[in-house]
Amino acid sequence: MLIHLETGRLILRRFTESDADDLFALHNDPDVMRHLNGGKPTPREVIVQETLPRFMASGFLAAIEKSTGTFIGWFHLRAPRGKPADEPELGYRLHKASWGKGYATEGSLALIDMAFGELGARRVFAQTMAVNLGSRRVMEKCGLRFTRTFFMDWEDPLPGSDQGEVEYELPRADWEARRRT
Repeated sequence: MLIHLETGRLILRRFTESDADDLFALHNDPDVMRHLNGGKPTPREVIVQETLPRFMASGFLAAIEKSTGTFIGWFHLRAPRGKPADEPELGYRLHKASWGKGYATEGSLALIDMAFGELGARRVFAQTMAVNLGSRRVMEKCGLRFTRTFFMDWEDPLPGSDQGEVEYELPRADWEARRRT
């Protein structure tokens, strides 16, 4: 399991118990969470007792800005439960103050290169709400291509959920071709 990765501006490392306050703040920013839970607050107990232990056990990486040591969010690269290990899902969530600075693209590209170069991935994919244009742009900048729109059953539908979820992917052959150019 990935423990530590550095890019030009980021350190991606395993979560620890000391990250609870940072994770709580991130998951309680209504703008950050609007496409995930409608911006509803998450109780601290849930972060400490459920979310953080799950992140520590399942390949989520805290994203730290190298120049300041500031927690800016997280990334993950992992196969969803019951899915092939060689088809990991890429995910990320960053503080609003880090949006538009290229961090999501930088961290994602590093994880994609690791997936194909070291972990033997056959395909990397990512999903988001169709209306989440910022996340879709990151996927496109990383070389992922739109593959499908699908619809989920939402108990409490979010604004924009009627437009569905989208999936983007990067097959190994496309990654290899990109590296040759």
